[in-house]
Amino acid sequence: MTFPIVVLISGSGSNLQALIDQSLQGNLNVEICAVISNKADAFGLQRAQKAGIPTHTLDHKSFDSREAFDEQLKLIIDQYQPRLVVLAGFMRILTETFAQHYEGRMLNIHPSLLPKYKGLNTHQRAIDAGEKEHGVSVHFVSAELDAGAVILQASCPIEKTETADTLASKIHSYEHIIYPLAVKWFSEERLAYKQGTAVLDGKILAESGVMYHPDLI
Repeated sequence: MTFPIVVLISGSGSNLQALIDQSLQGNLNVEICAVISNKADAFGLQRAQKAGIPTHTLDHKSFDSREAFDEQLKLIIDQYQPRLVVLAGFMRILTETFAQHYEGRMLNIHPSLLPKYKGLNTHQRAIDAGEKEHGVSVHFVSAELDAGAVILQASCPIEKTETADTLASKIHSYEHIIYPLAVKWFSEERLAYKQGTAVLDGKILAESGVMYHPDLI
């Protein structure tokens, strides 16, 4: 029996594609019940349609408030009764009510080694700060921006000649590995959220979660 999830996007949907691919290859036993975007021109919608996945567009500009948008988004999501909501480049700050409704069953991926560099422009900020390494984190979503319990991280060195674009490219390659892995853990009930912490195989994870390496399964 497949594990139902809903994916939220705003852009190209490369992490959505990674989930689709892993599912088709039999590495991920999930059913992507729907893909929802707040932008009608998001390329990820085409990826979903090509894979035969139902899509919805919900333009946030059509709503008078963030709360009204989130309430309508919740209604669309809940009609599919997903066991997990996956934010894959969904560029919206969520209300506390929305975050609480999906507490413990909503994941996000953020391009930094959290808790460092929450928010935007993380690659350039890491370079400007003289960091030796940078990375990406999968975490549970909480009401505070990019502050939920971290599950899994991957890191790479920052070279002397690094630019934000080259660093982003390296980070993307890791995103497409660790996000499906975290979703897999959740779908297999190995991963859980308990009292504000991430728990894997019955063990509470450290603040930085698990660091990815090729042998990790």
